Amino acid sequence: MHRLLSAVAFATGLLLAGSGSVQAAGLVTVSGPSPLSACVVPAVGGTIFPNAEVEPFVAANPATPGNLIGAFQQDRWSNGGAHGLVAASSSTGGASWSETPLPFNRCVAGGLPYERASDPWVSIGPDGIAYTVSISFNLSNNDNGVFAMTSDDGGQTWGKLRGLKVDNSQNQFFNDKESVTADPVKKRTAYAVWDRLVGPTNNAAVEAHNFFAFTGPTWFSMTTDGGNTWSTAQIIVNTGQNDQTIGNQIVVDPQTGAIYDFFDLIITTKSNATMVHGFNNAFVKSTDGGNTWSQPQIVDKLESVRVTDPNTGAALRTADFDAAPAIDPATGQLYLTWEDARFTGGKFDQVVLTTSTNGGASWSPLSVINKVLTAPAFTPAISVNSVGAVAVTYYDFRNLASGNTSTLPTDYWITFSTDGGASFGQEQHVAGSFNMLVAPSAGGFFVGDYEGLASAGTAFQPFFVATNCTDFSCTDNRTDVFSTTF
Repeated sequence: MHRLLSAVAFATGLLLAGSGSVQAAGLVTVSGPSPLSACVVPAVGGTIFPNAEVEPFVAANPATPGNLIGAFQQDRWSNGGAHGLVAASSSTGGASWSETPLPFNRCVAGGLPYERASDPWVSIGPDGIAYTVSISFNLSNNDNGVFAMTSDDGGQTWGKLRGLKVDNSQNQFFNDKESVTADPVKKRTAYAVWDRLVGPTNNAAVEAHNFFAFTGPTWFSMTTDGGNTWSTAQIIVNTGQNDQTIGNQIVVDPQTGAIYDFFDLIITTKSNATMVHGFNNAFVKSTDGGNTWSQPQIVDKLESVRVTDPNTGAALRTADFDAAPAIDPATGQLYLTWEDARFTGGKFDQVVLTTSTNGGASWSPLSVINKVLTAPAFTPAISVNSVGAVAVTYYDFRNLASGNTSTLPTDYWITFSTDGGASFGQEQHVAGSFNMLVAPSAGGFFVGDYEGLASAGTAFQPFFVATNCTDFSCTDNRTDVFSTTF
């Protein structure tokens, strides 16, 4: 849901650049008409965007070639969350998809008694068990929780709905930005992480006058029986008053079993050699299966400025608060990419990357990897395939003319590295241009705090949201989820 208390007109062919060794399939529309359009829940001051899908994620099934499973928000609200979450599955390597609404809230028959759901995530284990998670919540009160489900049939049906952390009938706690990662080697094992914001009291009147008296540690839960049960949630990153984490994501080294949780460590009240004031890309590491964890280690500061329309200053909501990690399954090399404005003197964000070959003990100098350096680039996703090639996807505004204040042409791109992240070439056009100004307005024009990018063998599968027009003609169907294969 992204709570920070601190601080279509598509190209039918894909443009090829550089080497011709990378080939792409055609663009496929994943999402259809909203299956949740009949849902009625309290607006609580918000505006619903029917048929608007945002914030997708995707995983490839290592046990079943051709099986891909994704999830996304359906019918986004302007003031938080969506009517619900929908899973999409493909048995054809992404050539076609089917949809299944997930019962994480009351907009789905038999679902949990919450008004909204948000922050979908998907991961698939070596045995083919798929895991998905949700933050489910009410806006009319502060009831909320982190919930998980599993699928044993390639994402067609889902079960084992379990609560990992539930905070109902209170005003003090809010769970946020959860993710789940299946262990790539251990069958029936997966790890979930999230931040849990803690106010000073359960008294709403006191909370209203002590907004900054909070903390936001990282919580962790795991399953070793395929999602039938989950361990009692515990804190793995403690935070001081007015400090928090957000954007927790786990990657696992298949060779050593080391578990890394990457997150944005937000320090508002102090500064010293290891805890730097502001936004910091950080991680903790477990070498004993999640039983114990290291202290937070800082990778680098996150020096993003909020993405805006370069011509009008209108705000976008993007991945400006966290980084996307990945790991090479053969070597354990770690990668981290995020939005950063340091190389533009704070004028606009670019996509940057750093990498570690020694388990996070040291990191390479930061490099800019988007190709057009005169326009904002944002919301990167990253994946490493079976031969160690790295792909990064991102949006940019390169096709916005200087005098255009009526639309915001936006394009989606993918770039590749075959030398361990030392250099990126072969940038290719994935989709666009489309008008970002018709995206749902949710703290800025919004297609997601993150987008999906999976690898299956040597192939990469972007799984992303774009708007459906170059003007304002698609307000009844503003966005869809799209996919293609490289």
